[in-house]
Amino acid sequence: MAAEAAFTPTRSSMLPSIPGPDFLLLNDPEDTPLNTTNSEELMLGTPSNASEQFSRCYSKLCSLRPSDNASFKTELNLLFDQLICENYNYSSNCNIRPQDVCALLVQASRLVNISQEHLIIKFCQLIHHLLNRLQVIVDEQSLDCLVSYSIRALHACSSWTHTEILQALAALVYANGHKCQRHLPDLLGRGGVLLQYSSPSQPDVELRRAAVHCMANLCLGIPGQSYLEEPYRSVCFRTFLDMMQSPKPTNVDDIIFCTLLQNALKGMQYFLNGEKGKLEADEQLGSLLAVLKKHMFFGMPGMNVEMPAVLYPAPLPQYEGIPATKTETPRDTPTQNRQAGNKKRKSRGRNKRTKAEERRDEEGEEEGREAETGPGLSSVKAGGGESHGHWSQTSTSSGHSFPPSPPFPSFYPSWKRSSSDSEFSDPEGGLQSKLRLYQARVRQGALHCFLSVVKCVEKKVLYGYWSSFVPDAPSMGGPPPLTLLTIVLKDPSPKVRAGALQVLSGLLEGSRQFLCAAEDTGAPRQAFTPFSATLAGSLRELHRGLLLALLAETSSQTLTQVIKCLAHLVSNVPYSRLRPGLLSPLWKQIKPYVRHRDVNVRVSSLTLLGAMLSTQAPLPEVQLLLRQPVSSGGAGEGLSEGSTPQEPLSWRSRPRKDCPSSPRHLPEGDTKGPPAEPCWLLQLCVSLITQPREDAYSDSDKGSASSGSLEPSPVRLEALQVLAHLVKGYFSLAQVSLLELGEVSARCLREPDPSVQLHGAKLLEELGSGIIQQHRADSSVPQSSRVPLGQVVQFWSEVLSGPLTNALQSEQHPTLQTSACDTLSSILPQAFSQLPDKSQVLCLTVLLGLTYSENSLVKAAAVRALGVYILFPCLREDVMFVADTANAILTSLDDRSPNVRAKAAWSLGNLTDTLIVNMELLGQDFQEEFSDLLLLKMLRSATQASGDKDRVKSNAVRALGNLLHFLQPAHLARPGFEQPLEEAMKALISTVRGDSTMKVRWNACYALGNAFRNPALPLGLAPWTADAYSALSCAVKSCKNFKVRIKSAAALSMPVERACYGDTGQFQEVWQALAQALERSEETEDFLEYRYCASLRAQLCRALLHLLSLCQPPDLPALAASLTGEPGQAVRGYLVRYHTAGGEGEEAGDCPEPHERLRKLAGALGRLQGLSAGVPDAQEALALVVGFLEEVVRQCDELKVPSV
Repeated sequence: MAAEAAFTPTRSSMLPSIPGPDFLLLNDPEDTPLNTTNSEELMLGTPSNASEQFSRCYSKLCSLRPSDNASFKTELNLLFDQLICENYNYSSNCNIRPQDVCALLVQASRLVNISQEHLIIKFCQLIHHLLNRLQVIVDEQSLDCLVSYSIRALHACSSWTHTEILQALAALVYANGHKCQRHLPDLLGRGGVLLQYSSPSQPDVELRRAAVHCMANLCLGIPGQSYLEEPYRSVCFRTFLDMMQSPKPTNVDDIIFCTLLQNALKGMQYFLNGEKGKLEADEQLGSLLAVLKKHMFFGMPGMNVEMPAVLYPAPLPQYEGIPATKTETPRDTPTQNRQAGNKKRKSRGRNKRTKAEERRDEEGEEEGREAETGPGLSSVKAGGGESHGHWSQTSTSSGHSFPPSPPFPSFYPSWKRSSSDSEFSDPEGGLQSKLRLYQARVRQGALHCFLSVVKCVEKKVLYGYWSSFVPDAPSMGGPPPLTLLTIVLKDPSPKVRAGALQVLSGLLEGSRQFLCAAEDTGAPRQAFTPFSATLAGSLRELHRGLLLALLAETSSQTLTQVIKCLAHLVSNVPYSRLRPGLLSPLWKQIKPYVRHRDVNVRVSSLTLLGAMLSTQAPLPEVQLLLRQPVSSGGAGEGLSEGSTPQEPLSWRSRPRKDCPSSPRHLPEGDTKGPPAEPCWLLQLCVSLITQPREDAYSDSDKGSASSGSLEPSPVRLEALQVLAHLVKGYFSLAQVSLLELGEVSARCLREPDPSVQLHGAKLLEELGSGIIQQHRADSSVPQSSRVPLGQVVQFWSEVLSGPLTNALQSEQHPTLQTSACDTLSSILPQAFSQLPDKSQVLCLTVLLGLTYSENSLVKAAAVRALGVYILFPCLREDVMFVADTANAILTSLDDRSPNVRAKAAWSLGNLTDTLIVNMELLGQDFQEEFSDLLLLKMLRSATQASGDKDRVKSNAVRALGNLLHFLQPAHLARPGFEQPLEEAMKALISTVRGDSTMKVRWNACYALGNAFRNPALPLGLAPWTADAYSALSCAVKSCKNFKVRIKSAAALSMPVERACYGDTGQFQEVWQALAQALERSEETEDFLEYRYCASLRAQLCRALLHLLSLCQPPDLPALAASLTGEPGQAVRGYLVRYHTAGGEGEEAGDCPEPHERLRKLAGALGRLQGLSAGVPDAQEALALVVGFLEEVVRQCDELKVPSV
């Protein structure tokens, strides 16, 4: 009884159901008796006997007064018995309030004297019983009283009572460690009772186990509340770690030792949950991982694990072993040999499993499933037993080149080999089953603890231990490696297997940056194996092992975890850097599970298919798989009528000769054009969404819907997501079903379920985006393979005349409205102009109206859609629409939501881009027709937005640059524009100089260059001119980001007249800044910036030549001084390289051809040669500059560049 009482594994999972703050109120013991029943509860049939009994006992306890006479003790003992014997249930007795339970316990503590040890035992049992059964977390006032009482009892009572007292104390401090600050010195301080009882020297194991359980509950915290503080947390950590590292004493029962380990593991898990990333890569973490790895294999059949005391980060596996000298001969070897010799009878028995056996698999009962095996079963003889034949068939049908047959049996799950129950006598068999159950709980606890480590340790630290838990090669006949994959394939407990899969999923989640180092596309190296190849081998082994687990697993809950783990793996593996062939067998084997009887398996299978479609799309291997004809790749392949993946399936047999089993057998051809027939996966998803479900594959949820109803909502939603991934990554395969998919989306939008409506709108958005990508000017898709424009117009005409308009007006579902707005923004511009007028008006009217929505998400989506529409050629010339859109955007720019302001700023940038385009195409007419007041309002709003957060500022400065470029002399002549113009320039200058993100500073430099292109601006005369050039000069010399330097150099070379650069001093400052920037063009702290070095040098050379082509005689002395000596030689070398090399760098942009560059150089030289300098100093400087340029031309000619 004590052993079972100390282990309460379900308490933490029920924490969310704890009542609210009401339960902290404490009743006075003298209050009137409880009145916990009422007529409504009786009418509802709520059990009230327990609550009435509780009320009567509580009333009686309140009427008692402490006494030493025998009658008082007898009455109190009877009251405790009545309360303990009542079978309280949290769900049916929730009308017993937590504060009443606390009040009863406090009153009972006042009645039981410390000297009355038998009553103390009964009282402690009552505490444990009530708090556990009713799931009560004690309030702070009652906690202080009861913990003080328990500590006094531990000091005063005999040792035989201490175990019960500690169990009661564990129930009291559950999730209350942060409230026990006053008592922690007595419990965990130097000489504290819990430290004494949990010491390895403590001879009473039951007492030690109870103390560890108490410490574990102290470490448990509730999210949102503080955890146990230092130094007590460290004390608990060291105690738990020592407990797990200690060997089992010879005189301790195995089951008792298992419960001791369970409590230590649970305590460590609670401790880690409160760490939040505090564990670092040190010996402490290595010791914890080593002991967790040891207990992950605790009691596994055939394994006696030896582990180093500490694991260290290493790229290769560390020493670990399964010593053959310590293994025992398996007791069931004769039985297994008999089974191996009678394959037919065993197969018949396996196919006729009873419902009870299947239910035992689902519930995770280990007793009837585990084979009593030794290490000998890790390598089954090639000719013996059904198992080898089964695996050989599977490998053949999958079309995947697995290793030869010996490695298969070593991974064949031992729990799949049945053992005879008659080998043990009843008592011995029951004891062995119970021991196996407790050992499995230890392994499960170690895996849960490891999962907490994964969550609280930085991934970059944890990946140093990758090789200790993930294999890098298959086991070739020897002992299996001690990895998570071994547990997944060989552990007899489905819960333990599920735990290992959860840990593996946690390691894989977010691992893309680490796994991108894997590569095995090149020829294998003989001298050494690089880490990239080792990691690639690890990924291949993960694919292989998880595929075996997928085929072998029978527990639906664990099968769901297998498929989820595969989805995490697929989402993070760099398939483009690996040899193809990893996805093909997985793709083939997952198909039948889409029709599995368990809805969770069906959903996770679709999730895996979605992961394959979305990872690094488009992948050639996936493209070939999708192009398989329906006859060989359909949804029902390998499924006979009424079969499920747990039963004999045709996909386990050899493939037909007339049907390709993998993409490598497909005929080669064009994989970019649309397929000849609809994609099989598309047809499967459409059928799951729209067709009645097949009850033969869905018998686990028949009670939820009648026959002929649609698939459950999770399955349909996941199928819609798979369609969205398919359209996004492989649009060419989906475009043949464009109109059909539009009908599917329309059907989803008509349904009452908002989630289905939302996913239907998302699918429409992806379809629209795919069409736009296909029709872009720079698209590589040939015109003949694109969706015809007429079909696009038909598609959107049907969509806009369907239920999408209702979704746009669905105010009760703002998320749906948001998605509908995004859908409208994905209409192809060429198709929009051909839509019926009423459809165009509908789109514009709805979007303009939704910009005034009270919901920020809807408002942001609507203003973004307007920012897309303002770029449409058919709308941007409409001055009224431009004005209406501008007013809506400016209103949204003042919204209190940062997200709305960011979208409005982006749309304002697009609107000002339209103004520039219209100015260039339509000229003076559009500028005169556009409202000056609206232009002034836009200028002021953009200036104000440039002081907002960076995500708003980035587009606000872009809009400012366009507006300053758009201004005409007529605008600048008006007094109302003078101050806004100055404020706008100051805003851009401060942004260039500020500490904003590089994207913002880049946009600000671009905006200044854009403004400098306007000849109407008083550049060179205005007071802000010097500040503008100074800010750009500083950026081009010292900014860490080379792309900002490039854009600032481009801005400095934008003015086309010498007067725009101001006086000689200003011109000299700009020249020296560009020359210094050219000399320092290779100086950077970030190695990644080197890829922009060539582009920066090219832009700086263009800027210097531009200044040379504009300079006047007063400017020449400063120029000549910078072109002499070593600085001059460096500049000359860069100029020669610029004029003789091709367009260099990633940001070369519109860099002219070499002959065009030489022509401009010759033009600048000719201009300087014809310049006359009246002052002698200027004449000498002119000669130096001309000689410098002539030397550049001479060196270019020597390099045999074609003449101009």
